[in-house]
Amino acid sequence: MNADVDASGELNEILQQIAEMDKWREIFNSRGLDLQQGYVKRPSEKIKADEDSDDSSRPATSAHHVSAPNNLFTVPYSIPQTLAVSPSLGGQPVSPELAVGGASAIQMVVQAHIIKRLLFNQPGNSACTMQSLLEVGEKEQRRALAAALADILWTAGEEQTATVSLVTSERCFTPHLDYKLDSFTERLQLFTFKKKEDVRSFICEHIQCFKEEGSHGMILFLYSLVFSRTIDRIRADFDCTTTHLLHLSLGNFVCRQALLNLLLTGRASPHVFNGTSLNDEKDQPLAHPLHGVLTRSHVGYLFWNREQVKHAQLPLVGSMLKTPRLPIWVCNINGTYSVLFSPNRSLLSDWKMEHLFQLYFYNGQPTQLNTTVLTIDTHSHHWEAENKDIQGDLEKKFPSVEMTIRTKWEGAVIDWNGTVPFF
Repeated sequence: MNADVDASGELNEILQQIAEMDKWREIFNSRGLDLQQGYVKRPSEKIKADEDSDDSSRPATSAHHVSAPNNLFTVPYSIPQTLAVSPSLGGQPVSPELAVGGASAIQMVVQAHIIKRLLFNQPGNSACTMQSLLEVGEKEQRRALAAALADILWTAGEEQTATVSLVTSERCFTPHLDYKLDSFTERLQLFTFKKKEDVRSFICEHIQCFKEEGSHGMILFLYSLVFSRTIDRIRADFDCTTTHLLHLSLGNFVCRQALLNLLLTGRASPHVFNGTSLNDEKDQPLAHPLHGVLTRSHVGYLFWNREQVKHAQLPLVGSMLKTPRLPIWVCNINGTYSVLFSPNRSLLSDWKMEHLFQLYFYNGQPTQLNTTVLTIDTHSHHWEAENKDIQGDLEKKFPSVEMTIRTKWEGAVIDWNGTVPFF
């Protein structure tokens, strides 16, 4: 078997899970994203079932052919016509080889980058405050989302290039026997940029393709992420423990650590420790090295899982993720994702600031009706000393978010400032 066939097979394996959107439906619906079985129906749209109609016979090179006005998407992944870009926009049509082919985790990483943009990347913004977030209008929110997506894609492209994937109103190739038709992937066009500002501007111009109801922006962003990193780089990022970005759990695909690290650091490394591990826990040489995190990212990562603690299996997150460039952390707490952040940029650069400080906690759930402000005290006394009279396992008696914070600030006493502790 030649190298081209081998590469195509590995590409198919990596992308197949993204294309299997049926298995993502429950995740997306639970998050309020519109990925329904059948058409996305609106009073102003009249969509007919034409799943087997073959307007797809045009060759991939006819990217500038303008589609007929009545060319609408088919089940089960119907996208409103207004959210499909014209084939004449100038993108590279997706090929059959590229088209084969956790929502909450991805959303929280994007949310963290939006917070980063609004707090720390505003022109002339010398004093970052929570008030600046409260004053953000809808236009600035769209710009922040575009900038957040561009930041992630640009980092994945090693700050040299980024690819944005949008869906067009026509199929880009004729399906063959090895391809499972989904009426979505075969309509993708890829737009590659060599300047970060061009990526941001392009996404901003087409932000409705990522945020409007029925756009399936999460899927488009995942494709953009994979193509920005490139298949070859993703394969190199993996090690013997990981060959996929997603895994199946309780009937749904969820993010592997490799995908989280790709979103956070630009590399799909499968582990959370620093650097590359050549030896096992007993300091014996490994047959194959394990790939951890090589660089400090702008947004960090904290992890806590009660079940893994119970079985002494909690992975130790390295300093590259624990101490990011900015005081923003995506938290994986018992498999649920949230964001901790501080508007104080100097929190991570001045050790005196870490004696007593505040963190804002956001978990993206409808049940969180008010802002949660946590006061972290690392200087006066140890949390276990304060609760020495409590019988039993302390880790089972305290909110998991507190235990998560203590993986970064060991011994910290945490005050919920009147909020009833949760999560």
